[in-house]
Amino acid sequence: MLINTKTLQGYRLESSDGEIGHVEDFIIDDETWAIRYLVIDTRNWWSGKKVLVSPQSIDRVSWSESKVFINLALESIRQSPEYTEESLLTREYENGLHLHYNRRGYWVDALTPEGHS
Repeated sequence: MLINTKTLQGYRLESSDGEIGHVEDFIIDDETWAIRYLVIDTRNWWSGKKVLVSPQSIDRVSWSESKVFINLALESIRQSPEYTEESLLTREYENGLHLHYNRRGYWVDALTPEGHS
């Protein structure tokens, strides 16, 4: 199903152990048009911090509840590197982000033949 990203803006984010924030925006690769990250605003839950979550972490989307369910724990998201509008999305930042979540970066599969390691 093809949807507009604006449809998901404002959807609440439900981690594996509780609600954590809402989808504020997306970071989209300007060459491939792939969604690289969801920008999550946690200000209603904590001190206003924004964090990035990879779409690989999405378990499912509930259209009826207006929620995005992810397979990350609250504390992992709370400790995630902060994202600001001024942040440069460098490979170093992305490496740190993916290491924090203990996930492989999207670029790893792109570097291996047919996506296999």
